[in-house]
Amino acid sequence: MHVPLVLTDFLDRAVELYGKKSAIIGDNQTFTYNELHIRVQKLAHGLKALNIEKGDKVAYLAPNTYEMLEGFYGVFHVGGVMTPLNTRLKAADYVFILNHSESQVLFVDHELFPLVEPILDQLETVREIIVHGAKEDTEHYKSYEKWLDAQPSTEFDRVQLEETDIASLLYTSGTTGNPKGVMLTHRSNYLHAMSVQHHLRVSDQDTLLHVLPMFHVNGWGSPFYYTANGATQVMLRKVDAGTIFKKIEDHGVTVAHMAPTVLNMLLSYQQQNQLKTNHNMRVVIAGSAPPPAFVTRVEEDLKWEFIQVYGMTEISPLVTTSQIRSHHLSKSKEEKYRLKAKTGYPLIGTKVRVVDENGEPVAMDGKAIGEIVTRTNGVMEGYWKNPEATAETIVNGWLHTGDMATIDENGYIEIVDRKKDVIISGGENISSIEVEGVLYDHPAVLEAAVVAVPHEKWGEVPHAIVVVREGHSLTEDELITFAKSKMAHFKSPKGITFADELPKTASGKIQKVQLRKQFWGDGAKMVN
Repeated sequence: MHVPLVLTDFLDRAVELYGKKSAIIGDNQTFTYNELHIRVQKLAHGLKALNIEKGDKVAYLAPNTYEMLEGFYGVFHVGGVMTPLNTRLKAADYVFILNHSESQVLFVDHELFPLVEPILDQLETVREIIVHGAKEDTEHYKSYEKWLDAQPSTEFDRVQLEETDIASLLYTSGTTGNPKGVMLTHRSNYLHAMSVQHHLRVSDQDTLLHVLPMFHVNGWGSPFYYTANGATQVMLRKVDAGTIFKKIEDHGVTVAHMAPTVLNMLLSYQQQNQLKTNHNMRVVIAGSAPPPAFVTRVEEDLKWEFIQVYGMTEISPLVTTSQIRSHHLSKSKEEKYRLKAKTGYPLIGTKVRVVDENGEPVAMDGKAIGEIVTRTNGVMEGYWKNPEATAETIVNGWLHTGDMATIDENGYIEIVDRKKDVIISGGENISSIEVEGVLYDHPAVLEAAVVAVPHEKWGEVPHAIVVVREGHSLTEDELITFAKSKMAHFKSPKGITFADELPKTASGKIQKVQLRKQFWGDGAKMVN
């Protein structure tokens, strides 16, 4: 008999095997897996009473909280589609996403309700708004806890799910045009969880700190595979270095997923405060590959294991890891840090290639540049109500990522840039990531982003926007001279802009499109 791969299995397993164990630790409350189960049953009863049926979209606008996590399972019990919203969008984006997704119910955190309050009259399909943390009902919304308390705690008669049913609808913030809704099935999320938990060595002895926002590809699937293993999950409402270190210490955290910018913030905090960290801790990083010096500081200063992974919303999301394989363990420490900084090699169940413009694999020499394409069970079903964009992204079953990379003789992939971020100066291709890696080697540089700016002679040239470390000083000439001493002169920045901070997405990625606008205006072309 075929048993469908559905995500509700994961909480069921945790309740059966770890029912009395702490499941979720919030700021002021802790729930066991048994208690979480009861709250999920109540949530499901409440959603059914609101006439949520199979396939209906249920939207969540919340930071990393227990209410957010229990939403995944309660929504699935009624056959609904979890539609998490980025907490850093503008009002117009929320109008578009909620209407485009046809969301029926909106759960929103009390601190974030002001983001949607001005647009309530523009919502076409939302029938009910329920606010986490609200003490009382108002004319606009119901209090979540009061509403939940009113529901029965009996076992909910779940809707029959198939593994091909859509589980989550995740909107990616494109650099141009409206966000696109990525449809991921129960099967995609399930098989992704089975593969990733192996590579990240997830077990029931883990305590996860939810640093990466759960709306961000479900925080890389963490509500699924950490729950399945009965791990304890510590919630983090706001990214703050002091709070993160305190929670790691207080709760014996063993693993956290985060963006490179957040990790960089933790390294700076540790250095400034001379914190001693000698902890059984691994940190999982996704995004552009960091400079090897970054890996060195994590493993030697923080004493944490550094794990680089790569993926994107459209592929559930992870497809590579850069952990050292057994036959490379004899390499020098420096060589191993260099490997750990790469994008890595395919996870079990994924096929990943680097191909040229004709779709042919590039040479495995670490120099030839091509686009990363992937074929996995995690590939999305497509973009919701956008067949044109789907057809452009998935070609002959291969998803085209838009990330440009090389691959070396050992099969390690290394991203050199996003297609749109490669700088073409006088016919030469320049990787902004490579230039940033050099700038990060300077002791006074806290953060750096390199973008193309228009140039009369060369078409475009690299320009760096830099945040200087507290207590340090740095001039434009000093940094340009430093860069030229480390790399080919044509690659080094031709100008430096100093800034107090860099614009970032909610997951901590630097928004280069916002930086480019300073130099190109609002034109979509942004290229010479």
